[in-house]
Amino acid sequence: MSAHGKKGTGTFIQQRVTAFLNIFLVGFLIWLVVSLAGADRAQMAATFSNPVVFILTLVLFASVLVHMRIGMGEVIEDYIHTPSLHRLCLGLNTAFAVIVGAIGVLSVLVLAFGG
Repeated sequence: MSAHGKKGTGTFIQQRVTAFLNIFLVGFLIWLVVSLAGADRAQMAATFSNPVVFILTLVLFASVLVHMRIGMGEVIEDYIHTPSLHRLCLGLNTAFAVIVGAIGVLSVLVLAFGG
């Protein structure tokens, strides 16, 4: 079993907290997408330069990616039993979350500060 599977209670709580946060954050995302439908780049930049929108979007990225990483980690723990493949899958899972998170954060930063 990997270190991921030994985290126990902390991972369990983190998964539940991010799930709860995601309920509200997805509502924010739906509002954001609907309000920006048909918007040009200037309107999007103005929207993301609002500190509340900027911060909620970053929290959304973090919460969804942490939740996804934990969930996929549990699937990997349950179904991948070959040690080397298990480690590879867990590493790729983390790498995917970090890369997608970095791209998302960079995109929001560019919109918020670079217009």
